[in-house]
Amino acid sequence: MSDIINILPDSVANQIAAGEVVDRPASAVKELLENAMDAGATEICLIVKDAGRTLIQVVDNGCGMSDSDALVCFERHATSKIRKADDLFAIRTMGFRGEALASIAAVAQVEMKTRQHENKLGTQVIIEGSEVKEQSPCMCSVGTSIAVKNLFFNIPARRNFLKKDSVELSHIEETFKRIALANYGVAFSFHSNGRLLYDLKPGNFAQRIAGIFGLNFNERLYHIEEHTEPVSVRGYVGKAEYAKRARGEQYLFVNNRYIKHPGLSAAIERAYSELIPDHTYPAYFILLDVDPQRMDVNIHPTKTEVRFIDESVIFAVLRAATKKALGQFSLANELEFNPSTEIDFTPAKRDYIPETPKVSFNPNYNPFRSSGTDHNVSVSKKPSLESFFDTVVPEMTEPLMPEKPVEPVASAAVPINYQGRYIITTLKSGIVVIDQRRAHERILYERFLAASEEKEKHAQQLLFPVTCVFNASESEILNEMMPELRRLGFVIETLSTNTFVVTATPNDIKDNGIQQLLEQIIDEYRSNMLQKFSDRDKNICLSLARQMAVRVGTVLKPEEMQQLIADLFSCQAPDMSPSGKRTMIVLSEKDIDDKF
Repeated sequence: MSDIINILPDSVANQIAAGEVVDRPASAVKELLENAMDAGATEICLIVKDAGRTLIQVVDNGCGMSDSDALVCFERHATSKIRKADDLFAIRTMGFRGEALASIAAVAQVEMKTRQHENKLGTQVIIEGSEVKEQSPCMCSVGTSIAVKNLFFNIPARRNFLKKDSVELSHIEETFKRIALANYGVAFSFHSNGRLLYDLKPGNFAQRIAGIFGLNFNERLYHIEEHTEPVSVRGYVGKAEYAKRARGEQYLFVNNRYIKHPGLSAAIERAYSELIPDHTYPAYFILLDVDPQRMDVNIHPTKTEVRFIDESVIFAVLRAATKKALGQFSLANELEFNPSTEIDFTPAKRDYIPETPKVSFNPNYNPFRSSGTDHNVSVSKKPSLESFFDTVVPEMTEPLMPEKPVEPVASAAVPINYQGRYIITTLKSGIVVIDQRRAHERILYERFLAASEEKEKHAQQLLFPVTCVFNASESEILNEMMPELRRLGFVIETLSTNTFVVTATPNDIKDNGIQQLLEQIIDEYRSNMLQKFSDRDKNICLSLARQMAVRVGTVLKPEEMQQLIADLFSCQAPDMSPSGKRTMIVLSEKDIDDKF
């Protein structure tokens, strides 16, 4: 019988390796940016065209390479960081496996120019599908410029599996953020299709967060810092009131390397227990410093997964540090984004006499006396939710009911609010329990859908226009959503690339919450699009309904509950939320009798 086992050619082996390291344009961006960091660059420029399909270029001012290194770096397992196996457990550089450039060159057309400081001429290398086409001297700046063109040109199947440009660009931007955040002492710029998305100057960690996510973050974060033998923790955690339904603003770094670690993420999130609603997530930007010999980063090709020897200890320290920050700074501490973080403790003068504080009060005030003759306790009013139930569009006079209509609520029914979550009332033949948040989502969703189809918009003009600043990806999504938002009643004008002015909104949206509302709508929209919820009108109506729906824990007044019930039973699909979850449970008399 003839032999059937063969040694793969290098070109095929490189394409297999590329499948592990480079699965989309963002993967190539990650490898090139990490190489630039390892080269000691202080200025790095990222340029992409067509979300990386046509061009990915990284230009740095690092140490550059010699003529021979410029060619050898494209060989598999070519690395300057590893000499022996023990070096794998003392790694503080970003790249070290020696497969990145070889994998990229196997699936793209690559042109590299590089020059060392001591040389007058640099070297140009052109490679196509692992085959070296040219190596020659050239004039170029100190450092390295690598241009990756026509990614996956020789693997059409993989190129066809790439998502649309907006999705691939968002992955590239996320990769850029992760590296730029950890390396805040390095200048970064990011251009897409000739447009400057980011221009980040060197600074401290807080300034880098502000440069990427906007200056409004100075009101959203608490400082966190704790130093122990197994781990040092520093960074910022988000205030509980700014928790979101998506995990988009969660960044955890170990020795300046972005990682994904469910255990450590859970440590941070558990510190927020009972502070934020279920299924919402806090923002955090945490830098951990751990002895490299007590961790292993070589367990995954992308090096985003890590193992720790002292994992339980690190978990406890991280959770305790987060709880300490939330408790210590929750009353009075604002994140400073200025270069100086020193606190002025100017001592008082020697002859200074402190003034005794004065307290004024009304001796005739009685908190238990009402305005009338009654002496019952006066209860302060709960925040009214009437604004939630005001009609955004004209009421539907003949709603289309579902195939199995739900029995109408008895007219004499007095609803009960249970735990600020459920409304309990009677039907003619039993009891109905309504999830008030899901029900309100259904009501708002159908109203917004109807509003988007109306020619006459029901919008409120703002007394003072609201300026909103977003990061680059949020701005891209907002521009994409703009036609649908206008149909709902938003009037938004573009002031600059990432700055917008809101002059009108749909009815009942508060002026002081517009920035946060739009951010949450953008997060919801992005999440829905990734889940292939492709109908943009419905997507935006769903996002807006989720953000404006009454929150769990809100105790409604009887008239508010009655209005919600009436509005719900006027909906086209009252028994299901827009997400496909039940809004109510009906218990018949027989169901109740069976329990006794």
